[in-house]
Amino acid sequence: MHFLEKNLKLHNMKKIINTPNAPAAIGPYSQAVQAGNTLYISGQIPIDPATKTVPEGITAQTEQVFKNIKAILDEAGFTFDDVVKSTCLLADMEYFKPMNEVYAKYYSTDCPARAAFAVKGLPMGVLVEIETIAVK
Repeated sequence: MHFLEKNLKLHNMKKIINTPNAPAAIGPYSQAVQAGNTLYISGQIPIDPATKTVPEGITAQTEQVFKNIKAILDEAGFTFDDVVKSTCLLADMEYFKPMNEVYAKYYSTDCPARAAFAVKGLPMGVLVEIETIAVK
């Protein structure tokens, strides 16, 4: 295959997903990238895209993260049923249980694979960030 043909084929397989219903990227990355039938959603933090504010507390922050993930899934034509992997980043493992209670509202059966980590810090001092991979 000629280099240009190969490059065009790769370009056509990669689609940038962007919606005003989720927070804009705060760096050189996309909200999500669809490659073929797989959607890679960048880590979502709990910024309300309408007000640009962060709610107080881990439960409210986790709910906002899931609203942001849903907005991106919707924009790309995916649903929570298509999610195969989540990575949850927490400011402290003390937030694991309340984060998990919110998480369980979105994934109750046929749950995705998941990893959860406590990290030294998250952007804007938030308590939770979740990245998501979905496949159709």
